[in-house]
Amino acid sequence: MRKTDLAYRSELNPLIKPQDLAPMIPGMEIACIFNPGVFRFNNKTCLLLRVAERPIQTDGEISTIIRNANGQFEKITFRKSDPDLDAKDPRVIRYKGQDYLTTLSYQRLLFSDDNIHFYEDINYPPIFGEGQLESFGIEDCRVSYIDGKFNLTYSAISPVAVGIGLMQTTDWQHFDRKGLIFPPHNKDCAFFEEKINGTHYALHRPSCHELGGNYIWIAQSPDLVHWGQHKCIALTRPGMWDEARIGAGASPIKTPEGWLVIYHGATYDNRYCLGAMLLDLNDPSVVLSRSIHPIMEPLEPYEKTGFFGEVIFSNGHYLERDTIHLYYGASDEIICYARMSVTEIVNNLKGN
Repeated sequence: MRKTDLAYRSELNPLIKPQDLAPMIPGMEIACIFNPGVFRFNNKTCLLLRVAERPIQTDGEISTIIRNANGQFEKITFRKSDPDLDAKDPRVIRYKGQDYLTTLSYQRLLFSDDNIHFYEDINYPPIFGEGQLESFGIEDCRVSYIDGKFNLTYSAISPVAVGIGLMQTTDWQHFDRKGLIFPPHNKDCAFFEEKINGTHYALHRPSCHELGGNYIWIAQSPDLVHWGQHKCIALTRPGMWDEARIGAGASPIKTPEGWLVIYHGATYDNRYCLGAMLLDLNDPSVVLSRSIHPIMEPLEPYEKTGFFGEVIFSNGHYLERDTIHLYYGASDEIICYARMSVTEIVNNLKGN
């Protein structure tokens, strides 16, 4: 293993596979499970797992599912022989200029007493998207804990676009849905879990096809709902492992040297790795240091092959002293676990 890879992977990986769960939507199957949000609740390690379901496929056809304006699940079917159908990408169906996702994503709660073995509790129901702006699902949820509330920031997916939604909860049974807090096109929103100079901060990733790129930005807010003072703080880097797109992972970790951000980066060949950067403690729009090489990259067979291979993606961890308990999606299909050391990552960054 290369010295730049700082992850200590569990020998029991993968921890969770699609076949370990039963579909929640009648007539569907689970196609993939993805990178979870992570938090501690009632002395347990909890995963807010993105689950992607699709209709059971039949010969000669390709089907997907959406949630319509009435809140009902609606199956849409296309003939594979239809010349107007473009289904080359396993993630997207394009038909007569309209894009559909091949799956519908929602969030499920899993609990563990040992960080490894997870189970579901019927008292905590799944979380589905609601309304027109979430009709294609909700994805890639980050969980932060601020002022006694859990904050769920997620990608709200619809035919209109992709924006960032916010829900808040104290008990994981009742949710206060705040709607979109960052307009399209935007993803990868991670809240700082404490105020800096009396102000809330968040990392996010707006993008535009015409100008700019998939960069990490920072914003400020008085209340976690209304955001402004946007600044771009990190760009993609040509010829490097994060040349095509980057995005923040979970909430930044406060260290004496700065705010430690674990982020994902991808090449134009869609190889996803994790890197790190340090932000100034008093002005987190200032990047003090950034990974030259990935701190974690696809190395194991289960990270290199799958629904969409060569992918490591994380938007969830929790901190226990110096140890980062990191949960990540591998190959857009399974959930894995690794430990990382804050000290090792920071020391690695100091040389950059």
